[in-house]
Amino acid sequence: MSEPIEPYDHGMLDVGDGNRVYWEQCGDPDGKPALVVHGGPGSGCSTGMRRSVDPERYRVVLFDQRGCGRSVPHASDPATDMSVNTTWHLVADMERLREHLGIERWLLFGGSWGSTLSLAYAERHPERVSEIILVAVTMTRRVDVDWLYRGVGRFFPEEWERFRAYVPEAEDGDLVGAYARRMEDPDPEARLRTAQEWTAWEDAVISLESNGRPGAYSDRPRDELVAFVRICAHYFSHAAWLEEGAILRDAGRLAGIPGALIHGRLDLGGPLDTAWLLARAWPDATLHAIEDSGHTGSTTMRDAIAAAADAFASR
Repeated sequence: MSEPIEPYDHGMLDVGDGNRVYWEQCGDPDGKPALVVHGGPGSGCSTGMRRSVDPERYRVVLFDQRGCGRSVPHASDPATDMSVNTTWHLVADMERLREHLGIERWLLFGGSWGSTLSLAYAERHPERVSEIILVAVTMTRRVDVDWLYRGVGRFFPEEWERFRAYVPEAEDGDLVGAYARRMEDPDPEARLRTAQEWTAWEDAVISLESNGRPGAYSDRPRDELVAFVRICAHYFSHAAWLEEGAILRDAGRLAGIPGALIHGRLDLGGPLDTAWLLARAWPDATLHAIEDSGHTGSTTMRDAIAAAADAFASR
């Protein structure tokens, strides 16, 4: 294993609405700037993400999106106002962070939900983006959310039945909305149970993958678990406040930005066609379908990510 990396700089950025966002910088202060955009939504950054791109060639910037990780207030606190935690708040936070750090343009590195957020930012601020690497590509359309929390249940009927049965009140079939409402319950034990049911389903969806270890989603400290599910259900029940199909429709705004789309062919929760459609609409993007990988990656996928980052480092 590589030696752990410590940040050379970190801080809390006041982004308004009573929120302060944690950020850190690692790697080479004179290297090519790269922003790592974590997934979830609500996962927060791990120390391993400091090596998303080569720290010897990149100035690696990481941040915890509103409500999770080391950012405050934390979504595990029921008093935290979720109405000021949306995709467009996060896009504005990213731009504020870029200005705060004095970076002209940066490479975006986003995985899973982080790819949706990276695309939303890049389509709004294309002049601020040098290149984009997306792993396990998502666009968070309603059709994608419906697939992840209903459609893919055809592969896991028993686990999906349990996920569905937990919210009998969801008569209209809006399971994600029902879970989002349950995550606002004033009873902390009720919130915890809802979070456990949600992450049991997330664990099931990746359970066939070689890297899909049991508890991948559910095995986290209580506050992190509750914040993760509260944020996830909040975002997905609103289809991330994106007009349906807008990211694909506006992909022309990415013209001139080189992109690497790296997606596992065995990703059941996020099928390959999402990345394929985006690659067709974005002329400067290259699709790398990884034959032996699902959502949780593989050695082959890691090599493809490193190759893309190395190619972009010398641009």
